[in-house]
Amino acid sequence: MSEQQRLSAGDKAPGFTLPDSEGNDVSLSDFRGKHVVVYFYPAAGTPGCTKQACDFRDSLAQLNGAGYQVLGISPDKPAKLAKFVEAEQLTFPLLSDPEKTVLTEWGAFGEKKNYGRVVQGVIRSTFVVDPEGEIAVAQYNVRATGHVAKLLKDLKLTA
Repeated sequence: MSEQQRLSAGDKAPGFTLPDSEGNDVSLSDFRGKHVVVYFYPAAGTPGCTKQACDFRDSLAQLNGAGYQVLGISPDKPAKLAKFVEAEQLTFPLLSDPEKTVLTEWGAFGEKKNYGRVVQGVIRSTFVVDPEGEIAVAQYNVRATGHVAKLLKDLKLTA
């Protein structure tokens, strides 16, 4: 596998502005002064991505209550994201990065193993950005199932 950029705790979070499911621009800088969970996923509506999004949705009150905002980013176009938001009753912004620019800057797009083969694709990843705009947590190759529960534990929001 070739070396690709990876972010680590302490790095400055790369800024971005992307359209959400309704076509409105959302910028990371909109959340300055807050903790933000930014997660990258391959495709809206697929089983793993649906499970992960629903886990975030179901944990949102706990995350928001502790001062964390959640943003999901995928290469899907806003229209597909809108259908996903409606179908799963998601209550946090999903952002569209069809050119994969932000995915690449955050190290969430590149070579990965899929069923033993090396392919180019979205690397399921989760980051926590602190109020100053630095990466507090960087997790690559996370599992769709059980990931949100592990994140809550890592953030000491659950026993």
